[in-house]
Amino acid sequence: MSIDEGYIKYKSDWTVRPPIDADIAAELNTWRQPLHEAGLIGHYVDLGIGFGNLSVRAANRGQFYISGTQTGHLARTDGRHYALVSAYDIDANTVRCEGPVQASSESLTHAAIYELEDSIGAIVHVHDMHLWKLLMTRLPATNAAIPYGTPEMAREFRRLFDETEFGKLGLAVMAGHDEGLVSIGDTLEQASLRMLDLHREFS
Repeated sequence: MSIDEGYIKYKSDWTVRPPIDADIAAELNTWRQPLHEAGLIGHYVDLGIGFGNLSVRAANRGQFYISGTQTGHLARTDGRHYALVSAYDIDANTVRCEGPVQASSESLTHAAIYELEDSIGAIVHVHDMHLWKLLMTRLPATNAAIPYGTPEMAREFRRLFDETEFGKLGLAVMAGHDEGLVSIGDTLEQASLRMLDLHREFS
């Protein structure tokens, strides 16, 4: 596993704000909990870094709420553990966010996926080495040469959407991101259940 796993690679413009809306945070936590209990979101003790995140569209176009960076170790979350991505520029590798914590290191990838289709309302990104190896050739997969958290990875999801069944299945493997898998859905429930069902089926 790459030692830079989990670190923010984009240029961050972070404004510290109070916790996000309690109802939005509660919805995020409701679906994060089973993902955390399944070990799909968590913390690498040996590396001292967290993994896995989820997001949901905000009311304003081009904005979304996402897990804060390095929150994977938490069994439960609330409004203090999420950020609003209020603006971004994939080509410039920049993210503007606000909240009690900085947005996840995968924020640019989430932003790019939301751009694919307006019906995508939520995204889940998890880690599972068993699923990652098993499904590498069974699910749409990103180019193994493209690392996580980069503009190139963000653009790669456009290719998957256009050239594979990623949009139909709502599932993909991040070949250049050890253990990384992504699910999408119209709702946070759909995106989360797709990943949880995958985990139950193959684990």
